Amino acid sequence: MIDLAAIDLAALLPFILIGFAAQLVDGALGMAFGVICNTLLVAVLGVPPATASARIHVVEIFTTGASGLSHMVHRNIDWPLFLRLLIPGVIGGVAGAYLLTSLDADVVKPFVLGYLVLIGLWLLIRGLLYPPKIAKPKVVAPLAIVGGFLDAAGGGGWGPVVTSNLLVQGGEPRKIVGTVNSVEFFLALAVSAAFVWQIGLDDILGPTLGLIVGGVVAAPVGAMMAKRFSPKVMLMLVGVVLTATSAFGLYRALV
Repeated sequence: MIDLAAIDLAALLPFILIGFAAQLVDGALGMAFGVICNTLLVAVLGVPPATASARIHVVEIFTTGASGLSHMVHRNIDWPLFLRLLIPGVIGGVAGAYLLTSLDADVVKPFVLGYLVLIGLWLLIRGLLYPPKIAKPKVVAPLAIVGGFLDAAGGGGWGPVVTSNLLVQGGEPRKIVGTVNSVEFFLALAVSAAFVWQIGLDDILGPTLGLIVGGVVAAPVGAMMAKRFSPKVMLMLVGVVLTATSAFGLYRALV
């Protein structure tokens, strides 16, 4: 049983704020929750990467569930695209979770991050110089498999890989963000099923609980922001966030 009396609310507050800020960005732009939280747990608190990945996926069950419901209320979900992403994404996520112990994700991570930096710059340029042209994305299932696999095996990648590439193909920004966030709930469930039995309920206390609380509170706000941003503004914001987070991750991977 979780001992609620053992929770230190003062120590929990910073993690609630971090969870709120991370989910606000993720809910509005379709990425960055895992990057922000993983940086905190691994770089600041010294949590082992595999443990951090497991805990973040547990948190994402709650945050993506709340975010998905919020996007559904605001009609930000493209249901045909949702179905095209769902099964390949879960397959990729489960495969990544099972191969986590044997795959050296650090070998491919710099190449993926370098690619995402370029995608982020291109989205930023498109937002600044070219009016967004809405088109139905054609390459979907392969993106979902790769995004799900990297998310589980490498500790993150679903939002940056899937959201950014669907936007490059011309998808309507708010529908892409809402749909990708909603599918991520099922991805988090599938990946966590391979991890959670090793963690135990007691690890939901402390930082993890704070991230959950902050993320769930921010989810409706992020979905509302995604609905209100213009396509041009969203492309620019996604470009900035993707470039900054991927460049930081690339720096950490190479140094």
